Amino acid sequence: MKLIVGLGNPGQAYRNTRHNLGFQVLDALGEALGTSFDREKFRGQIAETTAAGERVLLLKPMTFMNKSGESVARAARNNVQRPEDVLVVYDDVELPLGKLRLRQAGSAGTHNGMKSVLERLGTRDVPRLRIGVGAKVAGGDLSDHVLGTFHPDEKPVAEDAVKRAVAACTCFLEEGIEPAMNRHN
Repeated sequence: MKLIVGLGNPGQAYRNTRHNLGFQVLDALGEALGTSFDREKFRGQIAETTAAGERVLLLKPMTFMNKSGESVARAARNNVQRPEDVLVVYDDVELPLGKLRLRQAGSAGTHNGMKSVLERLGTRDVPRLRIGVGAKVAGGDLSDHVLGTFHPDEKPVAEDAVKRAVAACTCFLEEGIEPAMNRHN
């Protein structure tokens, strides 16, 4: 089984924020795969389907960003045999708006949600798809930036990034992380 996780914060107040780009990608991926988030399990919302002949579990943790690892670890515990079968999708202020970056493994950087995931899974060998949301304005507050919505001129770039991220996730499911990295980085 493959597990694809989108990081974000639960609740309507966070729905369209930069920090919820992972949730937006998972919603679009679920739609592309013909499934929807119709159940709650593992302290998150889940959708299940099949892709490339393999079961796929989509997960949106409802634990708030900084505790995402709790939900991911619960989902992975009985469903995923190897950390390499997990793909975590999340926003990144270190990347320019709309830029995608797939990696097989590594540190969490400054992202607290990913730090929680790596800590709870006990390994850095977790594939991830980072989506650039742009850096905060000089002198601005980081939490205000990531919990803010996209400006009107940024929305088309963010929407295009979501579409490309869905294609990258689909490539991961069908061909694996290396072809996805080669094609979508």
